[in-house]
Amino acid sequence: MSPKVVVVGSANMDLVGLAEKLPRPGETVLGDDFVMTPGGKGANQAIAAARAGGTTTFLGAIGSDSFGVTLSSRLASTGVDTSQVRTSYGSSGVAVIMVDRAGENSILVSPGANRTFLDLTDDERARVAEADVLLCQQEIPMGTVAAALAAARESGTRTILNAAPARELPPGLLDQVDLLVVNETEAQTITGGSAADLAALLALVPRVVLTLSGDGSRYADRDGRDVHVPAFSVEVVDTTAAGDAFCGALAVAWAEGRELLDAVRWANAAGAAAVRKIGASNALPSRAEIEAIFAG
Repeated sequence: MSPKVVVVGSANMDLVGLAEKLPRPGETVLGDDFVMTPGGKGANQAIAAARAGGTTTFLGAIGSDSFGVTLSSRLASTGVDTSQVRTSYGSSGVAVIMVDRAGENSILVSPGANRTFLDLTDDERARVAEADVLLCQQEIPMGTVAAALAAARESGTRTILNAAPARELPPGLLDQVDLLVVNETEAQTITGGSAADLAALLALVPRVVLTLSGDGSRYADRDGRDVHVPAFSVEVVDTTAAGDAFCGALAVAWAEGRELLDAVRWANAAGAAAVRKIGASNALPSRAEIEAIFAG
């Protein structure tokens, strides 16, 4: 039986423009191309987990607009269980994304319906309790993230928090987290210190993955391990979905029972597979694509 992953998070329609360079404040840049694709950290990570081989349920909210129809359809078409997805009257979440020719991006998110996802129902809590791993991010109200993590802790479900985007955390939230995934900016936001000092994070959570973009990632835990996990070498086209591919694959690998350092290596392969394509959810790799890079 495939591992059960529940993802609690956001769903957005991504409006992606490609150009030679990213515009500076007040500057207009002529773009090369435009793509409109379903995204949002929560939906992306749910799709990533499903494509990586997990039995995946997404808990989140979409709008009553045409974007909401597309978002729900994309999730369902990739095998994600959408039976608990809420529909809120009004606009779905929207992300405006600019990508330069080096693959770097700049993103503005308008939350829309994601703002209405304020707590968990009894049915949603039951889904969390049934999961092997719960995966959360920070594009929805933090009270909902806290409620999901608490429900997981009560039922013995392991928890991963991808603390993105960087924001202030409610007191006690990290007490419910088994594995924290952060980039350097997010690490600094949490501790107020150097991102390289993982000891400050390990005082708050038992396990940490620090993602390092093209340099791979670092895994550290309270057992004394602190290991750099190198990136896989691929041609970079667009980095937009790399972090979401990493997190979804990491959740599946851990739910499968892989040792965490091996799970991080496998997640690195997923991130590498994602950067070879333009877009968000459409760039998320299949299990076969991940395995091809992992095998190397």
